[in-house]
Amino acid sequence: MVSINLLPWREARRKQQQRNFATLTLGALSIMALIMVMVHMEFSRRIDYQQQRNQLLTSELAVLDQKIKEIQELEKKKKNLIARMNVIQQLQVSRPEVVHLFDELGKTIPEGVQISDLTQSDRSIAINGVAQSNARVSVYMRNLDQSAWFQEPSLQIIESQAENKDKKGRHMSRFALKFRQTGETADAAEAKPVPLKAKP
Repeated sequence: MVSINLLPWREARRKQQQRNFATLTLGALSIMALIMVMVHMEFSRRIDYQQQRNQLLTSELAVLDQKIKEIQELEKKKKNLIARMNVIQQLQVSRPEVVHLFDELGKTIPEGVQISDLTQSDRSIAINGVAQSNARVSVYMRNLDQSAWFQEPSLQIIESQAENKDKKGRHMSRFALKFRQTGETADAAEAKPVPLKAKP
């Protein structure tokens, strides 16, 4: 006798397929969720690592800024020390120049010329005085021009006034002239070799 299966096998197969699909879908969703969690954790780790690097770089930059400020302060102190050393060196060089200046002035002044005042600005010298004649002033300028310590004498003014008289009653001419002091002393001091002491 032929047996007939009366069970709804198609319905059972459909339900099995639905269960399989649900299982696959749930598995896929679980795997996707796991991947997303792992990606999120990896990104969080990288972000934390980068933030740590940024903090380290920030702290190192702060240390470098502090060192740069210290270097700048040292540079300022160095420049100030160099400027002071230059001033001291210039003073040491110019100290004998004053002696030579007045010594040479005394040598160049001819008879019949008197200096009333002298003004010095850097290496420019201005002199006011009186002379017995214009010829005496010319001689004085020639002496200045021939001196090794002075150069470029320039007569600013010369005038004869009746009230200007010497002790003998002779009329005196008032004059003003300018000239420059040469740098011969400074150059000679710089070129002069420093003697070396022999070690015992």
